Amino acid sequence: MTPAIAWFRRDLRLDDLPALAAAVDAGSDDVVPLFVVDPSLLAPAGPNRRRFLAAALRALDRELGSKLVLRSGSPRQVVPAFAAEVGASVVVTSADFGPYGAARDRAVEQALAAAGRRLLAVDSPYVAVPGTIRSASGSPPRIFSAFRRALEASDWERPVTCQADANFVGARSDASVDEIEKGVATPGRHGLPEWWEGLPLETAPRLPPAGPLAARARLESFVTGTLANYATDRDRPALAGTSGLSPYLRFGCIHPRTVLSRLGTGAGADRMRDELAWREFYAHVLWHRPDSARVPLQAFGRYLRWDTGERAQERFRTWAMGRTGYPLVDAGMRQLLAEGWMHNRVRMVTASFLVKDLHIDWRFGARWFMWHLVDGDLASNQHGWQWVAGTGTDAAPFHRVLNPETQRQRFDPDGTYVRRYLGDQVGAGGSAPLDSLWGQTAAYPEPVVDHAKERRETLARFEEARGLAVANEAPAAALG
Repeated sequence: MTPAIAWFRRDLRLDDLPALAAAVDAGSDDVVPLFVVDPSLLAPAGPNRRRFLAAALRALDRELGSKLVLRSGSPRQVVPAFAAEVGASVVVTSADFGPYGAARDRAVEQALAAAGRRLLAVDSPYVAVPGTIRSASGSPPRIFSAFRRALEASDWERPVTCQADANFVGARSDASVDEIEKGVATPGRHGLPEWWEGLPLETAPRLPPAGPLAARARLESFVTGTLANYATDRDRPALAGTSGLSPYLRFGCIHPRTVLSRLGTGAGADRMRDELAWREFYAHVLWHRPDSARVPLQAFGRYLRWDTGERAQERFRTWAMGRTGYPLVDAGMRQLLAEGWMHNRVRMVTASFLVKDLHIDWRFGARWFMWHLVDGDLASNQHGWQWVAGTGTDAAPFHRVLNPETQRQRFDPDGTYVRRYLGDQVGAGGSAPLDSLWGQTAAYPEPVVDHAKERRETLARFEEARGLAVANEAPAAALG
């Protein structure tokens, strides 16, 4: 019997992995596990995702008995060539529904078919396959609440509780995990903006442990502890009130249906189901509108007037380094630099500040987040930014402008979170300790802008853009 290839991508685990079971069922007990180091995906990935990916691959390789094969290059050439090399008639993988991944898989499928082989795509990184949840009329999802109800009513698969009974067979690797961690891009190369020059771009000092075992341990800690108060504590950035599962979901160290199967009932469980549903929703939106990773979903978003030039670039740099003079914004940006992660409530506040206080295009902030976030996911990140910018699927219009001081008083009332990242002297002329990340220590700055004034400017620009859209655009559905 010829071996089957198990092509790992965003499914770096063995448990609850239907693609692996399908590889065994494809006609052979011998399975060759393959991971392709794809330059097209690594080039825009910041060092935090590279480092976490490398650690997750090392952990997966241990579970595979050191049989994981790493090959480097474009999967369009590498996968068909590897199948011919090991004599595999079938390559099995979890389906990818992202813009790049879907196009890549079509090309691989065609190349394999030309050689009398096949690509078998099984399951996906989501509970519901993107594109399968639609309204009663058959239209794509536009409103989260309706999507959430449809997802809850869908007949989603339950976890596969045991690993597939496979005999893993190794082969020669032409790449190493160490190579994945190298190659941190610099401004002016690999498409990074020139005005990132001098900003912190290296690996964050503190990243979570990676791999399937770490994912399962994190889930266990969440459901036996944090989940009880998740509905309220998740909005308090000073508390360990979030699930901490996002990096593991991003790389498929655990599947969301595994998480859902452990939630049970109660307010915390309901809220966690909401958060997982947002992840599903944004994946569906991106599937229907692949351009939404770069283009506003709402027509008026194309007419918004953004600040450009040297002042905008300098303000972006001030925001990126956590030197805006607004403590909650600055604490969040410094958490990102220190940990490769930022609390979700603070993500909204920092994003709103860039877009609606500094009037800088949301795509600049989205790219900065994607470079640094260890859990950076194209669908969730880009549409989260569009939600804040008011150009996405959210039912609330652009006039939601988060006040960073009001948000601080509400969600960090005793200042614990702010002090954690800015020190005890904020607002009293003292220095902020994490300034050492870029080699200098300075007194905490005055606010870079007046929030009330910039809010009025934002609303004026919104009305201007809406008027231009009405005058220039034919009526059309946002996701049509």
